[in-house]
Amino acid sequence: MIYGIGTDICDVRRIRASLARHGERFAHKILSEAEYATWQARSARWPERGIRYLATRFSAKEAFSKAIGLGMRMPMTWRACEISKLPSGQPVIVLHGELKSWFEARGLSAQVSVTDESDYAASFVVVEKN
Repeated sequence: MIYGIGTDICDVRRIRASLARHGERFAHKILSEAEYATWQARSARWPERGIRYLATRFSAKEAFSKAIGLGMRMPMTWRACEISKLPSGQPVIVLHGELKSWFEARGLSAQVSVTDESDYAASFVVVEKN
């Protein structure tokens, strides 16, 4: 049974501007430790790819927060929600701390899809009650 659906589109230029204004503090606020390490590696090789990575994570977390119906209120936080990937490349949501406990207590599962183009990143999340 569907619990919630969330979608988000993010202007990559807005993420680029926030990164220019706030530096790595912005990335630290949005990304989990694992995501941050990936962002640093991608940014070092190709800065634009790093910006798009950050935009897709921002978008996916926004979509997830909408799908669970909390928005960005506790226990939903940027860093408690991680967008990882399976060996196949399929994106998956990995939750941490209080958010993980809250999500599991409700018997929920989530599917996520992310995409990006030069100027936009978009995400779609479906949360189901098991």
